[in-house]
Amino acid sequence: MKRLALGLFAIALVLGLWAAVAGSGEFDPPENFPVLDPTEIGPEPPAPTTEVATFGAGCFWCTEAVFRRVKGVESVVSGYSGGAVPSPTYEQVCAGTTGHAEVVQVTFDPMAVSYAELLEVFWRSHDPTTPDRQGHDAGPQYRSVIFYHSDRQRELAEHYRRKIDAAGVYPAPLVTEIEPFTAFYPAGADHQDYYARNSKQPYCRAVIGRKLDKLKAVFGDRLLTAGG
Repeated sequence: MKRLALGLFAIALVLGLWAAVAGSGEFDPPENFPVLDPTEIGPEPPAPTTEVATFGAGCFWCTEAVFRRVKGVESVVSGYSGGAVPSPTYEQVCAGTTGHAEVVQVTFDPMAVSYAELLEVFWRSHDPTTPDRQGHDAGPQYRSVIFYHSDRQRELAEHYRRKIDAAGVYPAPLVTEIEPFTAFYPAGADHQDYYARNSKQPYCRAVIGRKLDKLKAVFGDRLLTAGG
């Protein structure tokens, strides 16, 4: 029993240390963040019934958990965009050789939440100043990237990126790429709604859980208290 207890203590200690290291790569949402008024770039076109946005902000487990909590978002799917290999596997993307980024494809009601508001959530929920890196996740698959689905989305994203840099809320310029959307490949079922299914895991508790708590404090009632 003593040996078993020591073994369990060692495992708990390792997991605790790992969680602490993972947590050291946490990102704090910036304060005094500029708000984008879409009319700054011209009148808003008629809103469709639903709209799609595609964002890459590091590990898609984190990004999916964030956008699932935004009111007005109807669905979030984790997957891959921006690469040259059709239907890549998770292992291929993790190798960093396919050109894909881990992304989420967000379907939302533009009457309930605007694309400009989703851009704010995107830029305040990760560090957009670190090339190919989020915390301890490193590689081109973790780059900060927006894949726009229309000229309007491109104009809003480019204008907002310039506005954020001009406001100086980050200590370094944004490195977020803004590229046309070409294709999206959903990840396997084991990667969908990952946080909701694995919220007790050390990584989920140390990294994703803390991030969600911080974002809830920033966005208040614009976020749901639990994921959909």
